[in-house]
Amino acid sequence: MDGTHPPTSDNTHHVDLVIVGAGLTGMALALAAGSIGLNAAVIERAPRAALLADTFDGRVTAIARGSKIMLDRLGAWQWLDANAQPINDIRVNEGYGIAQVHYDHREVGGEPLGWIAENRHIRQALLTAIDACPLIKILNGSTITEIDQTPNRAAATLADGTALAAPLLCLADGRHSYWRGQVGIDATVKAYGQFGLVATFAHEKPHHGVAVERFFPDGPFAMLPITGGRSSIVWALEERRAQRLAELDDAAFTAEVESRFGETLGALQLEGPRWSYPLSLVVTQAYSKGRVALVGDCAHGIHPIAGQGWNLALRDVAVLAEIIGERAAVGLDFGDVDALDHYSRWRRADGVALIGITDGINSLFANDISAIKMAREAGLSLVEQMTPAKQFFMRHAMGLTGDVPALLRL
Repeated sequence: MDGTHPPTSDNTHHVDLVIVGAGLTGMALALAAGSIGLNAAVIERAPRAALLADTFDGRVTAIARGSKIMLDRLGAWQWLDANAQPINDIRVNEGYGIAQVHYDHREVGGEPLGWIAENRHIRQALLTAIDACPLIKILNGSTITEIDQTPNRAAATLADGTALAAPLLCLADGRHSYWRGQVGIDATVKAYGQFGLVATFAHEKPHHGVAVERFFPDGPFAMLPITGGRSSIVWALEERRAQRLAELDDAAFTAEVESRFGETLGALQLEGPRWSYPLSLVVTQAYSKGRVALVGDCAHGIHPIAGQGWNLALRDVAVLAEIIGERAAVGLDFGDVDALDHYSRWRRADGVALIGITDGINSLFANDISAIKMAREAGLSLVEQMTPAKQFFMRHAMGLTGDVPALLRL
């Protein structure tokens, strides 16, 4: 196994960090570990070819300014840049109403508010950067049979009998993580009863890097600009309604999308397949236990309504890498209770805040009571007139406010 310490006689391989899950967050964490000179082993059930298949994941991801800085420092952005569409403006509307908030990148210095990239391109960029780092090894097609801990290390045993041991083991295996419960961390999972419909469209008119989000009583609808003069929709709907739309033929589905979005981009043409994903909220009671830490959706799964899920995860990664790096540099144990308590304290407020914001927005706009609708429209109009407030919201969404870890700082 390249990038690991020699195995012991009991078939245990010792590394600096074991990561469960080679999703976008797990791979980013591996790159962060490699950037500070640590050996990282990533355990992933799926074969590499499956991860790279165009059919594996049809979603897109919003990448904040701070996240872009981090990916650049980790050597991944150079492989993603050509496939990342800058977001110049964001327009938020109450359904078909005229009340809106317009977030303009020129109001915060002229830099993009963020970028939108297809998950398949992000995954490829991260894998390319990992391939260039000899300290990282991804064990594709591997299944864990046990995770155990001693006072000095955590270890994952694989189906072939091999064990991977390290001072710290990180779970980055998503909001429905099996191993989170097995190591003794409880989580509350709330199903929204919604599915997110995702599809890509070509259109007659250029999008000019404008992202649009419209809130309807049956769920939010976003039209997100991507490269190639195309846009991706993310449409959250009640499960039965989503199922009916998913069963429509391409022409009928496109007509439904056009009815929600309007004629701003001209006629739409569906490109490629459609996907649907169940939406849920995950709140964990702890971010760590023993020598195991939770990262990303495994620690806090939020509604995609604000496009902040992966940015929240990357802040987890950046904070954990900073704590690990500082302690390793002076010979301290970076997987002990002091290190992981520090991680939990630093990250919990951010996670709780975004859970509250996204859950609250989804609940607020999923209501067609006239008085509440009028209040929402008045609120949007008020925010639109408050330039300092809009600038703060934009800088916060860009990941440039608060206690920003070093990897994300300008």
